[in-house]
Amino acid sequence: METFKNVIWIVNIFSSLGIIILVLMQHGKGADTGASFGGSGSAQGVFGSGGNANFLSRMTSLFAVIFFSSCLALGYIHSRTYGKGGMDFSDVKQSAPQTQPVQHSAPAPAQIPAPAANGASAAK
Repeated sequence: METFKNVIWIVNIFSSLGIIILVLMQHGKGADTGASFGGSGSAQGVFGSGGNANFLSRMTSLFAVIFFSSCLALGYIHSRTYGKGGMDFSDVKQSAPQTQPVQHSAPAPAQIPAPAANGASAAK
């Protein structure tokens, strides 16, 4: 199962790189198609007349389908491997936090004298 998962990871990585390269090769709607290949007629020689955008668009769609399929496959494999309980943190070792004595640099506030019981002032 691990070998199959590694193969899907490799397919996923190569398809994502393919999408990045194909998207960067494409031009916007108003861009001149022939300018990217060094002249006005060379784009027609490589992809045929008007075939540049069509070829790159179809290849991008193909790589996108492969990428999303591999992502779904990885998600499915992960859910089957680890079950539906979510993440498992049972093997994580926890240590007690280290406590250090806190030293206060500010002086303690002055204590206010309590009022006398009979209502008389405490400062006689």
